[in-house]
Amino acid sequence: MTEARADLATRRVVEDLNERSREIFRNIVDAFVETGEPIGSRTLAKRLNMNLSPASIRNTMADLEELGLLFAPHTSAGRLPTELGLRFFVDGILELGNLSAEERSNIETLCVASGRSLEEVFGEATTMLAGLSHCAGLVIAPKRDRPIKHIEFVSLDAHRSLVVLVAEDGGVENRVIDSPVGVTPSDLTEATNYLNARIRGSTLDETREQLRQELESARSQLDEVTSRVVEAGLASWGGEDHTTLIVRGQSKLLEDVRAVEDLEHIRLLFDALETKKGLDRLIELTTDAEGVRIYIGSENELFGLSGCSLVVAPYHDSRDQIVGAIGVIGPTRINYGRIIPMVDYTAKVIGGLMG
Repeated sequence: MTEARADLATRRVVEDLNERSREIFRNIVDAFVETGEPIGSRTLAKRLNMNLSPASIRNTMADLEELGLLFAPHTSAGRLPTELGLRFFVDGILELGNLSAEERSNIETLCVASGRSLEEVFGEATTMLAGLSHCAGLVIAPKRDRPIKHIEFVSLDAHRSLVVLVAEDGGVENRVIDSPVGVTPSDLTEATNYLNARIRGSTLDETREQLRQELESARSQLDEVTSRVVEAGLASWGGEDHTTLIVRGQSKLLEDVRAVEDLEHIRLLFDALETKKGLDRLIELTTDAEGVRIYIGSENELFGLSGCSLVVAPYHDSRDQIVGAIGVIGPTRINYGRIIPMVDYTAKVIGGLMG
């Protein structure tokens, strides 16, 4: 079901439920979040602060099932919320918790950028979210065009070279490139020296433009092979997407698996995340987002097969433009009331670090 159709169905369901039905449904979801197991009418009667018999509760549960909010995983079993039911719960019933002053302080401390690169901060924030939420944490981080301190070409074999780019803030990026035919170690050394004489203190875009002009007018200073090495090294960054994906706490997802097929679904999820296609989809989720977005199970193609939910919030730079996103991936029974404000506040803290 698309998000638009889910929203329409949710609005209709909200109009049809009375207070008793809402309270029964809320307790069913609460039990699901706590245990992951179906709950029956007798157990539910003990949880409720209402003078209702198990038979009355069963009738209400049957109505909720007819509305598409509940389902029975087995004959004569209790009931579990459907994905539509969870969407209704998140949009219409959920009461968000508030972060304590200590929790806010811990997030701010872990995200502080003093003496660390932004990549280190992103990694720390993602690990922190994974630990606090007991889910996998993820961040979509922009690659910043930072002033460069050093670049080096290292021969790997006859056909490949490693390009190492060191930024002035200490960040390091590596790329493997196809070496031009006939390249020798001395060609790589000459290319390294040529670039380092010009690159320090400039951003990669500034350096690329400067060298394009120089290579046109000064090829006599380099032999043809060395020129191609220089161009190949710059091109290894030139066509890249300006984002990177950091995921931490993947093992947290395995703590909730209950069957062999669940393990396969989780594997498919992380295979998708490790591909460029998966990263593109994650970026699309946050392009026009304002505030926290919640994607439950099959509402998003990337997470449908894994039976997972994504809670994600964009963060902004100083011009209030969305430059990335941070969030968590977990089973559909995650504690939405606790995780949503946690993700929201972390995104605001990360946004405060962006120039």
